[in-house]
Amino acid sequence: MKTLKLVLGFLLVSLLSASVAIGTYSYLNKKNENYSSDHPFNQSGFRAVGYATAAENTDFTYAAEQSVNAVVHIKSVAKPSERGRNNRGFDFFFGDGSPYQQRQPQVGFGSGVIISADGYIVTNNHVIEGAEEIEVKTNDDQVYKAKLIGNDDAIDIALLKIEGSNFHALPFGDSDQLKVGEWVLAVGNPFNLTSTVTAGIISAKGRNEVFQARRNSPEKIQSYIQTDAAVNPGNSGGALVNTRGELVGINTAIITESRSFVGYSFAIPGNIAKKIVSDIKQYGAVQRAMLGIYPRELPEVKEKDPDIYNKLKVSEGVYVQDFSSNSASQKAGIQSGDVITAIDGVKVKNYPDLKALLSSHNPGEKVDVQVQRGDAVRNFTVELKNDQGTTEVIVQKTPKDILGATFRELSRDSKMRLGINYGIEVTELTNGKLRSEGIKTGFIILTANDNRISTPEELEAVVAAVLKKDPDDRGLYIKGFYPNSRKMEYFAINLND
Repeated sequence: MKTLKLVLGFLLVSLLSASVAIGTYSYLNKKNENYSSDHPFNQSGFRAVGYATAAENTDFTYAAEQSVNAVVHIKSVAKPSERGRNNRGFDFFFGDGSPYQQRQPQVGFGSGVIISADGYIVTNNHVIEGAEEIEVKTNDDQVYKAKLIGNDDAIDIALLKIEGSNFHALPFGDSDQLKVGEWVLAVGNPFNLTSTVTAGIISAKGRNEVFQARRNSPEKIQSYIQTDAAVNPGNSGGALVNTRGELVGINTAIITESRSFVGYSFAIPGNIAKKIVSDIKQYGAVQRAMLGIYPRELPEVKEKDPDIYNKLKVSEGVYVQDFSSNSASQKAGIQSGDVITAIDGVKVKNYPDLKALLSSHNPGEKVDVQVQRGDAVRNFTVELKNDQGTTEVIVQKTPKDILGATFRELSRDSKMRLGINYGIEVTELTNGKLRSEGIKTGFIILTANDNRISTPEELEAVVAAVLKKDPDDRGLYIKGFYPNSRKMEYFAINLND
């Protein structure tokens, strides 16, 4: 009997505790609902801490429906190449993974995003680089020949155009407003599987270490969005989309040892891509804005010049070592030894941060530059300039246009007669760099910047590489001779306009 009373007592206590718990939960839940509906910040653009939408309640269907019909499959056919990959640890999504040392046409596959109803498409430059033919297949299996409108290797963006109208286009969103932890979709064609959608979150922003595994690569503007949405070979050039169905990034790269997704992918921010394609469409060339400084990263200063570093009052920013000719920053009052810490109020931690912030501006625009000078913080208004040191619009010119010449590959008989096994002949001259330097038709070009030249394309490639360098280092050094004299002649040509 005593035991029965003890058991009944425990049951009554348990029932009472459960009733109190349920009642308390109902009361608090109702109170939370009232708080959520009545709270002054519960409106578009605001979210109360602790009342965020649960991940399992996020609806991706609208964003997926908006994006799959705007993302296209790209097939590019390039000339045979003997290049090797030699980029273990870093992988672009170009092609299907087969090595491209083979002497046969190179067929690559990737993705692109239709950004206007009249058929403009943004993709990665590496997807179509060197392509002689570009084929686009839309989500409804329609196939189009695409024309390359323009490209920018520094940011790895290309703009294509297909003929037609009423294409389903994806609008750009504001990538600067993305938050770490926010849900996004990656849409593309991995392994040639069309219209593939994967979901993930923003893992990091402003990631700038991505290209460090690539040796001998030209300087890149790096400020990537890092996500954990699954992407694989074929996704390159595809869309990174927010839950509102807006284009906030162009999927570009993964870091992997196996050429397959291992947890992280990287996308070019949509705001940067939007500016690049707008410039290409309007001007034919990217209008790149520059401060006109020779920068140094603070860790490098700390390692190589500790005496200078120990006098600095900040640990983040960009150290101004020197200035280029006709520097906008120097004209505004910035001095060597200053540390740039912010642009228009946005903090600058390192040089990639600085380049990314400038990439959204055009020459002629003014920015507020904050610097640390000794113990003082100074602000300067700088009118940005282009890489020519002016604010004029730069119109895209081909290497052939800049040189102002046409060339002919030497026949085997001509080489034997001249006693050489490489070289090209200048066949025509117009107004350009070669004529201004005194080169005449018939001149045989043997080398350019110490590269042996056997075809006109090889010379144009050397010129294109020089044009990507700093404005103060755009020299073309040509060695050759005239057949009637056989005297070796040398020309140093400044390729700046």
